[in-house]
Amino acid sequence: MEGFSGQSGDFTVTVRRRARYVDESKCTGCGSCAEKCPTSVSDDFNLGLDRRKAIYKYFAQGIPSVFTIDTRFCRQFQGKKCGICQKTCQAGAVDFEQQDRVETFNVGAVVVAVGFDLFDASRITEYGYGRLPNVISALEFERLLSASGPTHGHVERPSDLADKARLAEVDKELKRAQKSLESYEKKAGLNSAEFYQKFQAGAVSGNGDEKAWADKYRSWLDLREENETLAKKVAGSDVATRLAFIQCVGSRDFRFHPYCSSYCCMHTIKEAIIAKEHAPRTESTVFAMDLRTVGKGFEEYKLRGAADSGIRYVRGRVAEITQDGDCNPVIWYEDTKKREVQAQTFDLVILANACSATPGAAALAQILGARVDDNQFFATDSLNPLSTSVPGIFTCGCAQGPMDIPESVAQASSAAAKAAEVVLKAQG
Repeated sequence: MEGFSGQSGDFTVTVRRRARYVDESKCTGCGSCAEKCPTSVSDDFNLGLDRRKAIYKYFAQGIPSVFTIDTRFCRQFQGKKCGICQKTCQAGAVDFEQQDRVETFNVGAVVVAVGFDLFDASRITEYGYGRLPNVISALEFERLLSASGPTHGHVERPSDLADKARLAEVDKELKRAQKSLESYEKKAGLNSAEFYQKFQAGAVSGNGDEKAWADKYRSWLDLREENETLAKKVAGSDVATRLAFIQCVGSRDFRFHPYCSSYCCMHTIKEAIIAKEHAPRTESTVFAMDLRTVGKGFEEYKLRGAADSGIRYVRGRVAEITQDGDCNPVIWYEDTKKREVQAQTFDLVILANACSATPGAAALAQILGARVDDNQFFATDSLNPLSTSVPGIFTCGCAQGPMDIPESVAQASSAAAKAAEVVLKAQG
């Protein structure tokens, strides 16, 4: 948002529409541009668990269903010759000259629905998030469970995915190295293994070409060894079935967020139940100080998770997560019922990250002239939970604080009704 002024029923809003470098009126969403794009980067939507192209859709169900060029990675915008997407697009939608547009709207009311951010679990160093590959966030696990996600619904461990990706890279490097060796062998009429034996014995002169050949062969041997090791690891890998869920990561913690994030307990139980449906061998353990299942039917859902899906609930705060030689996370915790410190090994650990206010919320509130609370969410009146401190500006969902989907949807409908009431009054 570039600017904001006015009063309830008569606001002037100035916004900047970022350039997609794809003409929305021409793009058909066919995807041929992304298929041909040579640049592969980490996929933000799948939280780095997958790859996407430099020209991409934000996500599959996005509206409008139009592609966007990421100028941070696109070769054309990095000063290199490419333009493959533009040549491929039969609709002529790719436009490298497109510019940002600043647009002004006159509106009667505003609904703030900026959502939330996940708490950065790497701030809790003892949990090893970002350092231990098989300690992931609940949202990352959600993408692994999704049929449209990076593993098509199979709960594969990030360490195993990294091994598969590295194996594919090593295969390519081996083929390139093999071609280089074949060119040396053709010139010398000698295979590389025989040459290398003579090189080591000092039976060849060891000039520049021969030294380069020997170095290339040593590199090929290292790649072959790495290839064999990775191939065995990948062949022996399986989906994760020993799952641990850790609650209140960053919430109910005076170091970070003192509040409860409200939806995490039910989200964890849902994920554990779905994981069991995907792989019946799955065994899930939930570590929590206590489970706050306060909605209608929520407590019954928790009990059903234990009875039907075998979820084990452990009352205790996890102190530390380490890992063994196979990248299996090891959880150290105190079982408060037994009053014992215990350690347990799992395939995968899922952290229930706290719901944090999005960083842009405070800046947006300043532009709108609205107040935020101590936790940087939009402040509202307890008797008017949708109304901000500015008449005519309403909020809903996690813009005003942590809440689950049913409550967010109900608030969205209510906020739309409140906004419509203001507009109708302004129109007389």
